[in-house]
Amino acid sequence: MDQYAVIDLLKNHRSIRKFTEEKLSDETIKTLVEAAQSASTSSYVQAYTIIGVTDPEKKKALKEISTQPYVENNGHLFVFVADYRRHRDLSIEKDAPINYHLTEQFIVGTVDATLAAQNLAVAAESIGLGICFIGSLRNNMAKVIEILELPEGTFPLFGMVAGVPAHEGSIKERLPFEAVYHENAYQNLDETKEDIDKYDESISEYYKQRTDGKREDTWSDQVIGMLNKKQRLDVDAVVKKQGFLGQ
Repeated sequence: MDQYAVIDLLKNHRSIRKFTEEKLSDETIKTLVEAAQSASTSSYVQAYTIIGVTDPEKKKALKEISTQPYVENNGHLFVFVADYRRHRDLSIEKDAPINYHLTEQFIVGTVDATLAAQNLAVAAESIGLGICFIGSLRNNMAKVIEILELPEGTFPLFGMVAGVPAHEGSIKERLPFEAVYHENAYQNLDETKEDIDKYDESISEYYKQRTDGKREDTWSDQVIGMLNKKQRLDVDAVVKKQGFLGQ
């Protein structure tokens, strides 16, 4: 095996948003979830659950929240959930209360689930499948909780669709190395601005080519515009209702 095969796979990642009608087999789903479970986990807590959504009505309802058609049309839909419910129930059984509601534990659950998801994504791509993360499930978190019947002590973070690609997708260039990797101390924008300016030019050209000149915004304009909008203001209240971020 080429020693750089995994690195090449990672650097070749692209989001796939169109899939064939072929569904993932139970064996493939089990293999992918087991790969996800092999990810690092903070203090062996394993504070997450992965929900596979196969019910057509539930997939349709989740698609309506996301607004993305590939949430309904894919080989399989996974939803990654930060989960302390099993820990809470075990603590009640053992009469040993736990503090899962603290901010630190919410971070641990979020990180654990995200590491597992990235493992699953790489595993899927390694066998020729395509994937796309679905953060837009957070458009209405309370409704996702209702659809998936999630109890207190859990919180849905994001979804991931996987399946046989029906298009090639395209690789989006990432920020330059110099902008992301800082040695020993944080570098402010004035130290990396030249690299980001060149990156903006490259991304603008990428969009122009993909849209026949209909779009030419830079990365900076795109992300500032997005972050300037007030989005998903309900998330904080829903997280707290599920028992997290307490005092």
